[in-house]
Amino acid sequence: MLYNALGHSDIQVSRICLGTMTWGEQNTQEEAFEQMDYALDQGVNFWDTAELYAVPPRAETYGRTEEIIGHWLAKTGKRDEIVLASKMAGPSEISQHIRGGKSRFNREQITQALDASLKRLQTDYLDLYQLHWPERNTNFFGQLGYEAGEDPSDLTPMEETLEVLTQFVNQGKIRHIGLSNETPWGTMKFLQLAEQHDLSKIVTVQNPYSLLNRSYEVGLAEVSHRENVGLLAYSPLGFGVLSGKYLNDSAAANARLKLFPHYDRYSNDNAVKATELYAALARGNGLTPTQLALAFINSRPFLTANIIGATTMEQLKENIDSIHVELSDEVLHQIERIHAQYTIPSP
Repeated sequence: MLYNALGHSDIQVSRICLGTMTWGEQNTQEEAFEQMDYALDQGVNFWDTAELYAVPPRAETYGRTEEIIGHWLAKTGKRDEIVLASKMAGPSEISQHIRGGKSRFNREQITQALDASLKRLQTDYLDLYQLHWPERNTNFFGQLGYEAGEDPSDLTPMEETLEVLTQFVNQGKIRHIGLSNETPWGTMKFLQLAEQHDLSKIVTVQNPYSLLNRSYEVGLAEVSHRENVGLLAYSPLGFGVLSGKYLNDSAAANARLKLFPHYDRYSNDNAVKATELYAALARGNGLTPTQLALAFINSRPFLTANIIGATTMEQLKENIDSIHVELSDEVLHQIERIHAQYTIPSP
């Protein structure tokens, strides 16, 4: 396994991060335990979860993924062997069951959310605590361009949010803080406030990044480089689309997009055409489409960790093994040619 520093911190995390959002929905607790055991044996010491999980988000499964991880930690006693990250949900139609869909990153609600996550996870601290998506109106979850909109009347000042998170860092409940589904402006604003007011500096941004969505490279990659704030890349396979298993309608009936067809972010016509080209490139070079897609992410200089997710042990093993795949200059060149033809088909 390869390891990177968690932003500017002294924590070393595996470049492959274990994603957990299927646990409690597509995966049972027993299957999740097997994944955690195997991942740790392979040197994967970085795990990411969220209060929102399992996915798709439902009131019935709210917090279930954290509970499963908590049961594993209680059973194994291996809390000190992993770097554990979780996230607080923001306001959204998809989170109506969480604080009435009106989450605010203020003192009261951050305290409530963090304490509940720690209880479910059966731990007294998180190595990384992230804001799952912005409280303000901006572009994320499939929206590429920014369109100005009216912010909520009770929008929490970002300085207040950072002050509360810093207090939890000082108390030892959080070691470091991060953002997710964030923009270059939002990231730089948090960094500016931290410097101005001597508050905790964010260490990571967890955003989508894959061969079908390289929007992180426009603005945020430079922020990562200059501010030492690394990318935690989620959906590196585009909900499994880049594995090639959905081409020609060949996926099994229990595949994620068969079970939840409304998750069509990576399934538009251009995304399918791009996937066909990437899959052909992979196979023409003795690789699987999954190996090509994940190895590309693993090679990026602004990457802290690549968040992989799997519903089967076969998938998990292939995903973790991608750390050993190195793409040639010619393959990287061919990737850029496809990217020039189909640029960010799935923001």
